[in-house]
Amino acid sequence: MRFVKSINRSKNLENVNINHRKKLILVGNPNVGKSVIFNRLTGTYATVSNYPGTTVEIFRGMSRINNIYFEVIDTPGMYSMIPITEEERVTRTLLFNEKADLVIHVVDAKNLQRMLPLTIQLIEAGVPLMLVVNMMDEAEKLGVKIDIEKLSEILGIPVVGTAAALNRGIDVLKKKVYEYVRKRAA
Repeated sequence: MRFVKSINRSKNLENVNINHRKKLILVGNPNVGKSVIFNRLTGTYATVSNYPGTTVEIFRGMSRINNIYFEVIDTPGMYSMIPITEEERVTRTLLFNEKADLVIHVVDAKNLQRMLPLTIQLIEAGVPLMLVVNMMDEAEKLGVKIDIEKLSEILGIPVVGTAAALNRGIDVLKKKVYEYVRKRAA
């Protein structure tokens, strides 16, 4: 039997008025670095396992980017908006029930082509979306070159390249998140 457990990894989450915080949801396939990005944004450390028979966990934490507070939600891995596993069902339900100010789809740069169908599904679902192409360092070692600006132009959404494990691109990600949320609020 599986259970859904939501874990608050931030001591200061309750200290910020719910009306004054934005909601940021991290989605993507398993093992693309969602939890590393969650840790970088919230300053906490969370390990997540998505093994069959384990509890489906959703991690929540707080991040402050400039003067905006964000509740950051790290979801179980999903491959499609058409859920097959309990993890995918939980993530899809959360996406539509939590009303995010921004959904960040994290993908593995080495397997970008295989992961973009979920990006297209998220765009078609109408969620406020940003794409994070993670593990850029590993892709570069393999000779894979990704034109982030061109990808953003083609998809019509903001795209950021990161190597989250190395803390590379996280400042750019924070800047783009801030700009996106400010632009939507205007």
